[in-house]
Amino acid sequence: MEAERQRPSWTQYFMDITELVAKRSTCTRRAVGAVLVKDKRVLATGYNGAPSGIRHCAETGCLREQRGVPSGERHELCRGAHAEQNAIVQAAHYGVPINGATLFCTNLPCSICAKLLINAGVKKIYFKSGYADEISEEMLSEANIEVIQVP
Repeated sequence: MEAERQRPSWTQYFMDITELVAKRSTCTRRAVGAVLVKDKRVLATGYNGAPSGIRHCAETGCLREQRGVPSGERHELCRGAHAEQNAIVQAAHYGVPINGATLFCTNLPCSICAKLLINAGVKKIYFKSGYADEISEEMLSEANIEVIQVP
C-alpha cells in the first residue's frame, strides 16, 4: 500500500501559490506575490513590477537603487506597482468583487497597499515575511484586519 501523502492545509496551499505568482515579478530588488481568496477560491493574483506596456526595471535599472531610496520609504519613487495593488486592479478589471476576501502575500503589505486593502474590504491577511513599515501594521490593526504571519 502506498504511503499516505500529506495534503497541504488551505493556508499553506494559498501561501504556496503566492510563491509561484512571485516568480512572475519584474522587480530587481524583491519578488512579491499576492493572492486574493474568498470561500477557498482564488479571486485574483498579482505580482510586483512595471505596469503593462512599460519597460521593466531589468531594462531601465532600479529607480530606487539609483536614487538610494531605503526599503519601506518613498513608495512613489518606483516604476513598479506592488503585488497587492496589481491583485486589486486585476479583480477590478474583470469585475470580481473582493469585499470580505482574504489576502495571502509573500510580504506584509506596505502602508499604501494597507490603505487600499482596507478600503477594498479585505478582512484577513496571511503573509510570510515582514516589511519595514510600522504605519501599515498600525492601520491594519486599527481597521480590525486580522494579520497572521505564516512560518
